[in-house]
Amino acid sequence: MSTSPKVCVLRAPGTNCDIETAHAFDLCGAESTRIHLLKLLENPAQLNDYQILCLPGGFSYGDDVGAGIIFASHLQGQLGEVIGNFLAADKLVLGICNGFQVLLKSGILPGGAASWPPKADQPRDATLTWNDNGKYTSLWVNLGVLAKENVFLKDIDQIELPIAHAEGRIAVSDPSVIENWQANQQIAMCYRETGEAETVLQEEILPYPVNPNGSAYNIAALGDPSGRVLGLMPHPERYLFATQHPQWTRLGLEGEGEGIKLFRNAVNYFA
Repeated sequence: MSTSPKVCVLRAPGTNCDIETAHAFDLCGAESTRIHLLKLLENPAQLNDYQILCLPGGFSYGDDVGAGIIFASHLQGQLGEVIGNFLAADKLVLGICNGFQVLLKSGILPGGAASWPPKADQPRDATLTWNDNGKYTSLWVNLGVLAKENVFLKDIDQIELPIAHAEGRIAVSDPSVIENWQANQQIAMCYRETGEAETVLQEEILPYPVNPNGSAYNIAALGDPSGRVLGLMPHPERYLFATQHPQWTRLGLEGEGEGIKLFRNAVNYFA
């Protein structure tokens, strides 16, 4: 495998974080291409040329019928076969914010290749819905990593990243869903208090702004059982450099930002 993996940054009408996301991968040595969803629909087979698929943040289709739903329907339909082949191969998938919503609502998460394609009449275990405060919320959050085996989160114990979303609250259909995710190392990251010694999954929902949306069990990110798919609400592409942190001068931060670690882990997977 080439040491410079090719990344498909798949954008749709309303996507607005594709340029900085592609830049993040390129900084880490990848070769990224921003591809419009409509162009991929014209020739789905072109996805086979890539090793990493990334669905960036934004407001795909204006969130007109719910965040990520229209984008997700395209992945299930005409792109269903090529997406299935991608998931079954030794490749990576990353969904950030709206991209996470797309992964969950299309059925790529939480099961990955094992549950693709999703059955039309099969009830969903979880969804991403409106924040508890009913508002678009933008702030910085502290996160702890639970899925140590997820490719994107290698050697990361905790991280601080910005969030910016209105529909970021994970809601589950039954507590047994959480148990299954735990058993398969799929709960990737949780919101946590600053200064905590370690991250633990807890049923008690932490207060705002620690948990900015009221997500069940304080979950901020999910992976699939293989550890090659990750969806997260925070934006790692918005913290590539220390100077992007709102307190970089006060804290004396220099060099890289913490967010670049996720992209470097993905690129290094193919080294």
